[in-house]
Order: sequence, then C-alpha cells, then structure tokens
Amino acid sequence: MRCVVANWKMNMLWQEAASFCEAFMGGYTPAEGVQTAIAPPFPWLARTSQEVRSKGVRVFAQNAHFEEKGAYTGEVSMAMLRDAGCTGVILGHSERRTLFGETDEALTRKLAAARSHGLLPLLCVGETLHERDTEQTFAVLKRQLGILAEAGAGPLWIAYEPVWAIGTGRRADANQIREAHQFIREELRVLMGEAGEMTPILYGGSVTPETFDEILAIPEVAGGLVGGASLDPGKFLSLVQTAQG
Repeated sequence: MRCVVANWKMNMLWQEAASFCEAFMGGYTPAEGVQTAIAPPFPWLARTSQEVRSKGVRVFAQNAHFEEKGAYTGEVSMAMLRDAGCTGVILGHSERRTLFGETDEALTRKLAAARSHGLLPLLCVGETLHERDTEQTFAVLKRQLGILAEAGAGPLWIAYEPVWAIGTGRRADANQIREAHQFIREELRVLMGEAGEMTPILYGGSVTPETFDEILAIPEVAGGLVGGASLDPGKFLSLVQTAQG
C-alpha cells in the first residue's frame, strides 16, 4: 500500500482551503492500493472532511491531546477529532517535538488514545542536523520508535522525516533515505512482529513532484508526508498520481 498525506501546517484561511479542495477533487480519481489524506488546521477539519469524503480522501488532524476531556485550555481531544470527521492523526511531527517540547512519554499516551478512538496514528520520527552529523541517527530512531513497545500493537503508519531536510531546500540522498527506512523496518519487526512487516513507512523531507518518483523507487518507502508542496492542489494531485503509478 502507498500513502500520500498533505500536512498543511498553520496555513490557509477557509476560502483558500475550499478552493484547494475544489481544484484537487476535480482532478482526483481514487486508485486501489493508494490512500490519500489531508491534514488541515483544526478549524477546517469538519469542513474539509465534508469536501473530500465523497472520493474516500481521509482527513487527519495535526495533533491532539491524550486526555478525554478536562481543563486543558487550547487542546483538542481524540473524540473531538472523530466528531469532526477525522480518521487519523499526525503524532510527533518534528515541529511539535522541537518547537513545543513534545516528549516520547506524551506520545506514548497519545498513540494509545488515538487507537482507543479508532483514529489511525501517523507517527513521525527523525533526526536533527546535529544528530545526523554526530552519527546519532539510528540511536534517535530507535529511541523514538521505542514507544511502540509500551503502546502495543494496533493500526499505524510511520513517517521518517529528517529534520534537517524539512523546509530547508536540503535533500536527503537516496542512500540516506534507504538506510533510515531499512533501519525503521527492522525495528518495527522487532517491536511489532508480523504487523511491523506491513506497516507503511512514508518519507517526509521537502517532497516535491520533481523528486517523488526517485523517492518512491527506494525500497521500504511507501509514500510521502508532504509539507510545502501540499499547499498547491496541482502539485499535490501530481504527487498522488505519481504514487498511483
């Protein structure tokens, strides 16, 4: 299975989002074996779900809290995501880890909470430039994936995102991507058994229509978590069509 996920981050007012959905859905045709998802900002989750559900496009949230309810001003629960039409949630994106101090401990609880509400977790892992340059990449990935030992088995997608290749114009080369994805696959086999063999591993790091063919040709790469290029409906449609072959 291949997967292509648009992460809009903190972009788009509703009129822009509506125009995106109209343009993208006008050219989009579902294909067997390829899942497409859009992760809009919180205010547009329900509206985006209404716009794209007719062709089976999934809607993911970009984050959520692990508690069911309570005095957590500014937070959103997994149940609220389901109520808004979400079928999945991005967890542990590098920007959440680095800018907002999200920890592996919190992500363990978020992973369990997402599954308990029938949401598909898309767990992001990846190293910073310093960690890459000091040869800590595999140690970092092992630690980040280690939460799966406590969270237990269940539906899961993984996204490998080298932090130093997100929005910087720098690219991880094919060998770097291959080595990281192979390491992640081996860890998933150890942590999840047979389910780890089937878990899709996406790549996220300045994915563009010009590079996606090459990225998809790398063993163990099952698709892309797309940032900047996902804000353009034509570019995102091109990426989905590339995944569809």
